[in-house]
Amino acid sequence: MSVEGKKRVVTTRSLYEMKQRGEKISMLTVYDYTMAHIMDTAGVDIMLVGDSAANIMAGHETTLPITLDQMIYHAQSVVRAVKNPLVLVDMPFGTYQGNSKEAVHSAIRLMKESEADAVKLEGGIEVIESVRRILSAGIPVMGHLGLTPQSILKFGTYSVRAKEEEEATRLLEDAHLLEEAGCFGIVLEKIPALLGKQVASELKIPIIGIGAGKDVDGQVLVSHDMLGLNQEFSPRFLRRYHNLFDEMQKAFRHYVKDVKSGDFPNEKEQY
Repeated sequence: MSVEGKKRVVTTRSLYEMKQRGEKISMLTVYDYTMAHIMDTAGVDIMLVGDSAANIMAGHETTLPITLDQMIYHAQSVVRAVKNPLVLVDMPFGTYQGNSKEAVHSAIRLMKESEADAVKLEGGIEVIESVRRILSAGIPVMGHLGLTPQSILKFGTYSVRAKEEEEATRLLEDAHLLEEAGCFGIVLEKIPALLGKQVASELKIPIIGIGAGKDVDGQVLVSHDMLGLNQEFSPRFLRRYHNLFDEMQKAFRHYVKDVKSGDFPNEKEQY
């Protein structure tokens, strides 16, 4: 539900319809009320409350440390601001792998306490039992294949996935498996563009890419990366739409200078 108590404009059904008519889907990560409010007014289709909050908001090296309680907190903050986009929330590491009963319990908690619209989890056949259990509870699920950051310790690298035929075939099989289970969409991360195009053409559900080429059904970026707030991360798929790091640093330095000099506050800025 939105801040006005009405159903949001973008739903899993409308996303499916967008794919059918060839309309591209926009998706960005968001973790707080203020950013969510700004993003809502900009016309974004999906807001992803990503487990990347572990990196962006808390400074961890990987997404692994973030907890379910922390994801619920971020999701609650976002939902309070949103009227139009679908709000999708990452299920954090350890809440669904290997235990489908815990998976459905975690998903129910996340949905009840945050009032988000759907959950996202990483993996294919190895998590399919969890996917099915969550779906059986009436909770919409988006899949995530390719580079799956929660498995980074297994991969040992953030390099492009599914370049070899065997892994590409397995990814395609997993995508079909997720669609057949009932997922409303899939994120494909950091895979060859031709494979992204093949998945999008073979599946009826929307395929959202991040480093998966232009021929998928939509795109997602981490908002702090595309705004230029994060200067250290520069993969090929990232387009920076602003350089807010420099803009904000200038503002902070100007403030410090004015405080040190006694220029702030002036007589008009006091009671």
